[in-house]
Amino acid sequence: MFSRYRKETTPTGPAKPESRAVPVHEIAAVSPSSQPELTAARAAPRPSFKATTAAPIAAHPAANDKDRRRKQRILEVKSELHTRLLDNLNLAALDSASEAELRAEIAAISAEALSEINFALTSEERLSLNQDLYFEVRGLGPLEPLLKDDTVNDILVNGPNRVFVERAGKLELTEVTFKDERHLLRIIDKIVSAVGRRVDESNPYVDARLADGSRFNAMVPPVAVDGSLVSIRKFKKEKLGINDLVNFGAFSEEMAMYLEAAVATRLNVIVSGGTGSGKTTTLNALSSFIDHSERILTIEDTAELQLQQTHVGRMESRPPNVEGKGAVTQRDCLRNALRMRPDRIIVGETRGEEVIDMLQAMNTGHDGSMTTIHANSARDAVSRLENMVAMAGIEMPLRAVRSQIASAVNLIVQASRLQDGSRRMVSITEVTGMEGDIITMQEVFRFERTGLEPNGKIIGHFTGAGIRSHYSDRFKRWGYELPASLYDVV
Repeated sequence: MFSRYRKETTPTGPAKPESRAVPVHEIAAVSPSSQPELTAARAAPRPSFKATTAAPIAAHPAANDKDRRRKQRILEVKSELHTRLLDNLNLAALDSASEAELRAEIAAISAEALSEINFALTSEERLSLNQDLYFEVRGLGPLEPLLKDDTVNDILVNGPNRVFVERAGKLELTEVTFKDERHLLRIIDKIVSAVGRRVDESNPYVDARLADGSRFNAMVPPVAVDGSLVSIRKFKKEKLGINDLVNFGAFSEEMAMYLEAAVATRLNVIVSGGTGSGKTTTLNALSSFIDHSERILTIEDTAELQLQQTHVGRMESRPPNVEGKGAVTQRDCLRNALRMRPDRIIVGETRGEEVIDMLQAMNTGHDGSMTTIHANSARDAVSRLENMVAMAGIEMPLRAVRSQIASAVNLIVQASRLQDGSRRMVSITEVTGMEGDIITMQEVFRFERTGLEPNGKIIGHFTGAGIRSHYSDRFKRWGYELPASLYDVV
């Protein structure tokens, strides 16, 4: 059988020796005119891959030696078919092929190969095999089913044989595995090279993003001792708004009313919290209160924000190249953003010397700017800001640093992932000024825990702190009349 998706071959001469598979991410960039060089490059044994959906060998007595031998043989067959796919597919034509056409071609090549080696598969095994082959050619191999699973929030890979996922805030081990470390490294390289980044022994860690916007981080040997480490924070297809978060119990309607007034009246907001607490989701939701007439510039290490406005300029930092040159930091982007007439500046995460420029922007006419920071409480967030200013190497008296922070930051929203896996906005705190050398703050809303259900679910409720907002007069001037009962203790 021949189609335009197969390479043209000459059926003469001796049989070709076993050849090495060129990784898909390498050969996809080769032009049709350079295809002959690929044949010469295939001289060593190829890497193969393990089924991502095959059931593990059970420790049940019924799983006898015959079953184990068959499972092992299926893995070998999949490796052989993967080799044949790379040999036969016409990569130049493949770019224009639809999913249905590619699946049909893979099924045809698979059927021919199985017939030649005289190995029979059940219909279920054949479907699984063809699915895995498709993921290897067009997707991200064993990770592809997990990326398509909407119940999975995070994918965590600890070496080729241990892949975890987070569902509903809880981690669980999956049956997904890679063939070996080489296979895992090939998938990592395929991801990072697509966004112009690299990872190797000289640069053993990398931040990147997938095609759908999911956040990707990897660390490879020799830094990763027991195999490459991968973390993927999946991109939410649905943009969660304030109403969605209220319905999910992330915060109350009263808190939503207050936050709408705070963002609309251009208070400078910091969203604080630990890893996986929902900071970016909260920041995205808060951005929905920004008027569509305003010009917004976003600055991130890896682009994640999904702002819902029409006038948004997105910037992303860049690591140095192989020569150690060409790096563009968040601070570089932030400095340039100040020259681009922004109404608001949103920094995806402040964690270094860019904090100086962020505080200055908040103090010099860019009201309504927002950022996130890693901290366990509002007071800790202020301390982190002080520490980052010191890390920037700028020698300023502590009082001067605190005075600038108190002037720049108006509101700290504290997000947290609780022990039952739920995410809550546990505190909203206003920065009210300075008293002596101390930054003064007041909490206006909080989440109070009252108990624990037998299944481990946390019982609690949101309440006001009984304190009128420090910015109430500002809200009134902008046309937001919030009732006094909004802040009542529940």
